[in-house]
Amino acid sequence: MIDLGISKLAMIGVVALMVIGPEKLPRVARTVGTLMGRAQRYIRDMKDEVHRSIHMDELNKMKETVEAAAHTMEQSIRTHTSEFEKSWANSDHTANDRPPLPSFRHPKKNWNLKQGVASYKAPTAMRTKVLSGAARKARLRSDKFNG
Repeated sequence: MIDLGISKLAMIGVVALMVIGPEKLPRVARTVGTLMGRAQRYIRDMKDEVHRSIHMDELNKMKETVEAAAHTMEQSIRTHTSEFEKSWANSDHTANDRPPLPSFRHPKKNWNLKQGVASYKAPTAMRTKVLSGAARKARLRSDKFNG
């Protein structure tokens, strides 16, 4: 890249000031800055496009290798399946030769045991009466002696 030091930039500024003039210099500087920004964005976009194309090439190569591996795997499965079918057809297998399948039994269910039926409206623990502390103690004492 171009080696621009502070002395070279100062020299360019002085020459631009003399050639362009002090009235037009800010507008020219803004225009040059805008054009430099556009150029940098264009260069960055081009680099990103090149990187994307390289990445897509790598992905396409990887896709081709995976497809080739899948094709070979499919071929081997087909050959093994045909060999198995041939060996199965040659041997004399009937349904009676197979062992019986075990019956399924749910581990937590005992269907013979009857369960209690819940009432339609389950009792709620809502207070219907307000009791004082002394009345509550008396009720608890009577429950102990009665129960």
